[in-house]
Amino acid sequence: MTSIVSSGVEIQTSPQSVPSTPSWLAEVVVVAHYLSTLEVLEKIALEVRFARGRFGIYDTIDFVVVLIGYALSGERTLKGFYERLEPFASPFMALFGREELPSRSALSRYLSAIDQPTVEALRALFQKDLLARPLTKVDKSTGGLWDRCGEQWVVFDGDGTRQAARQRALPQTNDLPAAHRRMDAVCAAGYTGRKRGEVVRTRTTLLQAHTHQWLATFAGAGNGDYRGDLLRAIAVLTAYVTSQQIPLNRAILRLDGQYGDYAIAIDLDKSGLAYVMRGKDYDLLDLPEIQARLALSPDQETTHPETGTRRALFDCPDVLLTPVGPRVRVIVATHPETASPARVGTTRDGMVYELFLTVLPQRAFTPADVVDLYLHRGAFETVLSDEDAEQDPDRWCSYTACGQEFWQILSQWMWNIRLELGHHLHPTPLRMTTFAQAQASPATPPASEEPAPESQGGMLPKDPFDRDVSSTPGQESHLMVADSGQRSHFSLTYGTPEWARTARQGIYAGRDFHLQPDGTLRCPANHPLYAQERRAEHDGTVRVVYAARIGDCRACKRRVHCLGHGRDNKHPRRVSAVLRPAEGPSPPPEGAPSLPAALSPILWGDWSRSRTRRAFMSLLRTQTVTITHMPGACSSEDPSEHLLYTREQRKHYRLSWSQRLARNACPASESCTKIHLFGIPTAFAHSLGLAVA
Repeated sequence: MTSIVSSGVEIQTSPQSVPSTPSWLAEVVVVAHYLSTLEVLEKIALEVRFARGRFGIYDTIDFVVVLIGYALSGERTLKGFYERLEPFASPFMALFGREELPSRSALSRYLSAIDQPTVEALRALFQKDLLARPLTKVDKSTGGLWDRCGEQWVVFDGDGTRQAARQRALPQTNDLPAAHRRMDAVCAAGYTGRKRGEVVRTRTTLLQAHTHQWLATFAGAGNGDYRGDLLRAIAVLTAYVTSQQIPLNRAILRLDGQYGDYAIAIDLDKSGLAYVMRGKDYDLLDLPEIQARLALSPDQETTHPETGTRRALFDCPDVLLTPVGPRVRVIVATHPETASPARVGTTRDGMVYELFLTVLPQRAFTPADVVDLYLHRGAFETVLSDEDAEQDPDRWCSYTACGQEFWQILSQWMWNIRLELGHHLHPTPLRMTTFAQAQASPATPPASEEPAPESQGGMLPKDPFDRDVSSTPGQESHLMVADSGQRSHFSLTYGTPEWARTARQGIYAGRDFHLQPDGTLRCPANHPLYAQERRAEHDGTVRVVYAARIGDCRACKRRVHCLGHGRDNKHPRRVSAVLRPAEGPSPPPEGAPSLPAALSPILWGDWSRSRTRRAFMSLLRTQTVTITHMPGACSSEDPSEHLLYTREQRKHYRLSWSQRLARNACPASESCTKIHLFGIPTAFAHSLGLAVA
């Protein structure tokens, strides 16, 4: 038997330290060269500017390149990243045209000091770079969704992600000073979901669903300003589709139930975008037209392929959400209650009800198509999961709001760069998938779509982008109601709102709040109140309840004249109005001849979410990287030159932007370091302009 000790392997050690190159260094080399070729680094240095004391010789670009390396490395902490980078600091900074690596403390001070204009300058440059070139040179289209009429749409996903932070329980006694929490500036109490922690930060993201490129990120403490962030995301989306020469009314924004209320529907209606979202105001189920529709047979029935849940779908094509609009298409999905409580929807009399709000035309998308399109946004969750695994932009880089958002914008930027380089390595054409099968034959019109008598003609499908929100407070409101006996549509007219009286003298009454054209109210302090609830009463009236934001009420100087308990009130101001139906319905509308049923399949065109990107990362992380220093090629400088100061320098005059940038720039000399990447395909190297050995 041969002894293990006598094997043919000789082990030898040496006290000399030769650190191994990090596995992510090759990727940083390629990305740095690509960004330099595109002149992105130069644009960041010239357009993203910030100056303050205690920065030494560093400028904004020095901290940006560190965060770029951190995003690409995947290291869990900045400390671990610096430990792996320290032996290779000089060649790392030379890749970006800089000389010295900023310390961790200098990076922390920079992220703590930057302001909102600096963050917005970086965001604007990120969005400009996204529009500068297509994802792949093989096919310059943006992908899309082709409906049953053959029309193309482009789908976008918007959602909020949350990062929770844990805080120790500290004693609060009179003999101790007030506790200082380092998370106070970046987090606040809020909904944490499944994540463990006491405080939370919310980040609203926007994704192009076909190319899987990030378009925007906006963050806020606690639950954030989800409506304000969504308005900013809509502005970014509008700029994107305009630059791609896509009609604005052909962009579909998918949102989850967090956004499914009246205020969001009004904002989307004003923007002109199409949308699909889950509704969370289940008082809509009490509206007469929806109750009448639920009394009839469903339009379609669907079965979820994974859970086996069988849903009956009821299509309500024209529902008025508020007295002044907008009109939306409401799809009610029902399924029997199970032993486990329903996590989504509301349960009534053993039946679970779910709401889906959209403005997609009925002829192009059946109720099942709309529900499937919403449930398909589960693919967005896999993108967020990949982002968490590869870059984790929600990890804490700074304990200030601007510093954390600065880092998250750069992280999204590197995600997009990885996608582009993955398509450089493996160019792939647009792939087409049958999203929904073609209909075999024209379906019998459901109860909600059955045509009127021949003397009046059929109903033309309503254009989702031809919506009227021009009603004023003095005008009457019209509500579409379905008569279950005649199965026809008529318009029920409501009178002007009757505002609730005040409960105490000296308090603002409902008449002191003015109704706006967008469906909101304005209080005497000029703060908005949004429609939060709509209830159908037993006497046939409809009550609409408006509520202000608690933040506006707490900071308002007039709260003692507005809230019932004055300064001690813990809830925002609420105002209700009653709408009474006018006598007699108006005559049925005239319609145009009905169009033939659309039978085409729904097609989905996109690119792979992860295959090309992961192939690029795997190639560069499994190949050898050698770094060779060539001291003979470096130009030697006279040390005495650094002792010569100008009079302005001696007087500590403020440096110009170009002088600040030049302090840490690499000296103009021949290359002193040679980096050799092995295993790089020749075609890929030529596409990026890399030299081939």
